[in-house]
Amino acid sequence: MPSTPRPTDAELAILRVLWDRGPSTVRQVFEVLLEERELGYTTVLKMLQIMDEKGLVRRDGSDRTHIFTARHTQSQTQQHMLTDLLDKAFGGSAKSLVMQALATRRASREELDEIRKLIDQAEGGKP
Repeated sequence: MPSTPRPTDAELAILRVLWDRGPSTVRQVFEVLLEERELGYTTVLKMLQIMDEKGLVRRDGSDRTHIFTARHTQSQTQQHMLTDLLDKAFGGSAKSLVMQALATRRASREELDEIRKLIDQAEGGKP
């Protein structure tokens, strides 16, 4: 995904709706977003049109009601954004990123257990 632009916060909110719901109309995306914040239908429509131009979503216009789909999975987008952050803010150091993340926000016992499992797997230890 090297040529895909990094989504803005507002675009990420729309992508989250599409990842959760799957292919959706402008109206469906609008109704979900309206539960979180006040915004207009035409704003969501314009944002989806811009996101289509940027390559963040696909628009299926074969029917009267256009259906929008995220072009990339949530995991692909997160990986792209994390790689960008890792390079720009942490000089490519995964250690610095993880240390800062753990110092910034308390991790739950379950999250720490999962992190330990990932470290074990990365070291070639138990799965």
